Amino acid sequence: MAAQADRKIFYGKLAAIAAPIAFQSLMLSLVAACDAFMLGQVEQNQMTAVSLASQIQFVQNMILMAITGAGSILGAQYWGKGDRETMQKLFHLMLRFAGLLSILFFALCELVPGILMMLFTGDAELIAIGSSYLRIAGWSYLITGISQCYIAMMKVTDHVTPSAWISAAAVILNIVFNAVFIFGMLGAPRMEARGAALATTIARVIELLLCLMISAGAGYIRPALTRLFEGSRQLTLDFGRQCLPLLGGSLLWGVGFTSYTAIIGHMGTDAAAANSVAAVIRDLICCACNGIGSAAGIMVGNALGAGDLERGKEYGIRLVKISYVIGFASTALVLAVTPLVVRMVILTDEARGYLTGMMVIMAFYMIGRCVNTITINGVLDGGGDTIFDMYSLAVCMWGIAIPLALLGAFVFHWHVLLVYACTCLDEVGKIPWVMLRFRKYKWLRNLTRDTE
Repeated sequence: MAAQADRKIFYGKLAAIAAPIAFQSLMLSLVAACDAFMLGQVEQNQMTAVSLASQIQFVQNMILMAITGAGSILGAQYWGKGDRETMQKLFHLMLRFAGLLSILFFALCELVPGILMMLFTGDAELIAIGSSYLRIAGWSYLITGISQCYIAMMKVTDHVTPSAWISAAAVILNIVFNAVFIFGMLGAPRMEARGAALATTIARVIELLLCLMISAGAGYIRPALTRLFEGSRQLTLDFGRQCLPLLGGSLLWGVGFTSYTAIIGHMGTDAAAANSVAAVIRDLICCACNGIGSAAGIMVGNALGAGDLERGKEYGIRLVKISYVIGFASTALVLAVTPLVVRMVILTDEARGYLTGMMVIMAFYMIGRCVNTITINGVLDGGGDTIFDMYSLAVCMWGIAIPLALLGAFVFHWHVLLVYACTCLDEVGKIPWVMLRFRKYKWLRNLTRDTE
């Protein structure tokens, strides 16, 4: 009976944390989906250029994930311990690093947008459209880092649902403004790609305002402006020990995924267009594993921070089993929606053929993506085992998948679908390695320290 009650508590807590985060992930992915769908109704090149330009924010988000991820790993454990003072210090650390990052990406988008676009395509029209998008969207990149710190802190302090509603409100407004500015509705000018950028920027401003308003309530951890630049040497070192491997992994993964986009983008506009649509569908369907992965990190971290290593181990084992179920379910879902997706967007016949093939390949990729996201980014990271992700990406993505894709595209001139398959090898191929690492249980660690 005790075991059954424990499982009931486990699944109840998992649902309570994972569902809002999965919903939040879904809402965020809907922005990219709506951008692609709406701009796809305007012109293929408009859709493709924005998809390529959005890779800049993708790289920024990868670095932000390292910053907020390190804060979340330590935060989940200190919250499990009940140390609110250290939680506030962590918040200050996150804000300082995220603020500097946001300023850097804003400056790049405003000063050298054309050079950024040339990293992904050599087509002059796509570069021009993408540059105009980045000059406006860059303002949203200035804001995103701050709001993401607030949302990350809410997630690990039992305020998951408010954080999800903030993101949902921002996404809904983004979609509405998309329609208004892309198509020129309600008397607004028809801005096409620039309209998508303006909609994103307005939505991000509102998102930050909501974060500030809600965090002002009782029970929330919020920064103290007078102490924002005060530091704790030991906490900064602990933060760095988690952040640096996460940053290495995020950059390897983020730049790797951007490289995949660039490789496919240089194989022609039809290949780039099909890959843009496939990427949107992938991100939408990954929402469930993203939610469970985040919940895994919080639940395992809470247990370990409270000193209950045995409960943390049991949670980890259950979550890995769940990851396989989510993976196979995602495979079935991708295959089920493929005919609908292919008919939804306006593509050339050749691009439509590429898209069909990419969706089938991606269906099998989803198994590895779900298992690895929940196991690595959830369970292992929850116990502070952040360095394994960097190792696995260096070997599987950069040592195997990217070199094969580069050789296939530019040396052997393989078919687009074969090159795309190369970009999906890393997630499926590293599953045995991930399971071996998990069973060593090096992630069973309490990372907290007594308050200074």
